[in-house]
Amino acid sequence: MSIKTDLISYIDSGFPIMYINSFEETKVEGLIREIMGGRKGLEWNGAKGFCDFGKKSVLIPDQPLAETLSMLCSEKELDRKFLVIKDAHLFLDDPKVISCLKEIAIHINEGWDSSVIIISPVLKFPKELEKYITILEMEYPGEKEISAQITAFAEEQGADIDSKLLEDMSIAFKGLTEFEIDNILASALADDGMFTRQDLNLIHAQKSQMIMKSGILEMIPIKERPEDIGGLENLKEWLTRKAKVYQSINKALDYGVDMPKGVMIAGVPGCGKSLCAKVTAQMFGVPLLRLDMGKIMGKYVGESEENMRKAIALAEAISPCVLWIDELEKAFAGVNGTGSEVTVRLFGTFLTWMQEKTSPSFVVATANDITKLPPELMRKGRFDEIFYVGLPNTSERRKIFEIHIKKRRKQDLASIDLNALAEQTKGYSGADVEGVVIDAVENAFVDGSPSVTTEYITRAIKNTHSLSELMKDSLSELSKKYEDMHFKSASR
Repeated sequence: MSIKTDLISYIDSGFPIMYINSFEETKVEGLIREIMGGRKGLEWNGAKGFCDFGKKSVLIPDQPLAETLSMLCSEKELDRKFLVIKDAHLFLDDPKVISCLKEIAIHINEGWDSSVIIISPVLKFPKELEKYITILEMEYPGEKEISAQITAFAEEQGADIDSKLLEDMSIAFKGLTEFEIDNILASALADDGMFTRQDLNLIHAQKSQMIMKSGILEMIPIKERPEDIGGLENLKEWLTRKAKVYQSINKALDYGVDMPKGVMIAGVPGCGKSLCAKVTAQMFGVPLLRLDMGKIMGKYVGESEENMRKAIALAEAISPCVLWIDELEKAFAGVNGTGSEVTVRLFGTFLTWMQEKTSPSFVVATANDITKLPPELMRKGRFDEIFYVGLPNTSERRKIFEIHIKKRRKQDLASIDLNALAEQTKGYSGADVEGVVIDAVENAFVDGSPSVTTEYITRAIKNTHSLSELMKDSLSELSKKYEDMHFKSASR
């Protein structure tokens, strides 16, 4: 159902307080006018105080919210009217505001013909109001709506736009509000008086800003390529097949292929899990978003769950994209026993989304210790596949040495004995190998050596304690658990 349908339903059913979480204040106002028809409306906002909603005339200038609510509550001024409150999140920790809103909600439940509609870009409300508030989300415009908005803007400005650019811009604008879209379109025309493919850069820059400002998701720049991964051939081959589906998603869906959901990559720290997430986005040709689970948690009732819903909604709106969730076990460990109620609810939201999602938002979840995660997450239907990444074998270590030496000292590569180095580093992780190369290059530079030699790297190996030395028992135990769980090996 749309937000308009939901709002009509809630108002008709006598729900006392609707909380519309949206940045698009003007759009929400238009929606309220359309729904309320000729009903008398009042408004409070931080800039003017107490106003008439329809005429926008100020009734009592600069009157604080607490005093406005107290007056409406005690004098029954709100009966047979509706009240729109803006900027409310700034005042919802005021005991008087809380008490008045609660009393108004009780009056509505007892028979007042009234509704309170809060419009705010920030979802924040105290425990005392939890039972009286119904949350509504203003959805981002879809491709068809965006295409219509671009076309209308172009016609209004007398600018031409070809059909292919219109299609590409409609996809690129996904995840932005109508206000943001209008601003970018105006900037694009102000630049050179026409719409060109260069304008797509403006859209991508605005998306990066939007994601940064969300404080929950982060857009990761992609520089890594499949050849930067040493080994993990099974995983790379699987991702290549998924990329073929993703790059022709409409054709694939028409053929009967299911929408790809995602992959979980679990295993030893420092063995390329994060690198695989970045390479996935590069192979798919889509943006990479990173979900910081630590930033999901909020201090107010419902804030953490709302942050999770907002992150999911943003990822779906921006899709096609890759959503990378790092160290998943830290977010959902203890769900089946020691986890808090909030953690359990967050897990439920995520699980339901993974099961039911139909958007082209491909999830790459990485975890060091998957055994700490609830078994429901590993059930078929959540992820398309679960891969285990272990310590690199001899041929993979050789390839990792080659990648890191080539990146730093390509001219020395031919003279270095990669086979010998691979043999000397049994039990080393990919990160260990990279650290060895970094140390060897630095030592060669400090010594004034014209080149990095096998000897320099061998010396660095002798001075390095590998991951298998530092975590011998736990790695052995972890590897055994993954084998028992029959996860697919990322390596051949």
